[in-house]
Amino acid sequence: MPKRVLISVWDKTGIAEFASQLTKLGWKIISTGGTAKVLKEAKVKIIPIEKVTGNPEAFDGRMKTISFQIESALLFDRGNKKHLKEAKKLKIFPINMVVCNLYPFEKENTIKNIDIGGPTMVRAAAKNYKYVTVIIDPKDYQKVIKFLQNKGEVPEKTRLELAKKVFQRTAKYDKEIAEYFKNQT
Repeated sequence: MPKRVLISVWDKTGIAEFASQLTKLGWKIISTGGTAKVLKEAKVKIIPIEKVTGNPEAFDGRMKTISFQIESALLFDRGNKKHLKEAKKLKIFPINMVVCNLYPFEKENTIKNIDIGGPTMVRAAAKNYKYVTVIIDPKDYQKVIKFLQNKGEVPEKTRLELAKKVFQRTAKYDKEIAEYFKNQT
């Protein structure tokens, strides 16, 4: 079964080239909204997220990645026979990588810039770093591609480093949001 990556980014710097390199390595690209549009324009074949979730994007993009299918595909333990059996029964196919950077709440503090799906997705991927690579910083694209080209996979140590970045970023992000709400009273 080909490896699958879910790409949903606010900062689209280098994403088309990165996705193109992944497809050359045999990866299937699942993508959302604006990211899917950029990838299609760059002639990168994508699977719309709706085909995975069975649900449309809704509410001006507020709902797109939060779903049982997506979070299950990120969270199930590939080393656990019970999880593997359950995933098969539920028709959950693994997502092996997530590429997502969050809406920049700190640049324009408004409720509409509070990202919900992005943090959920990257935290799920980071929690399962033993099996899932998560990238939140475009500066990490080439490092990951080099590992995939040279070794066929991203080493667990690197996946752990990338997971640490996720939790550091989401902690900072939540702090910024908490400060925003604190200042609303």
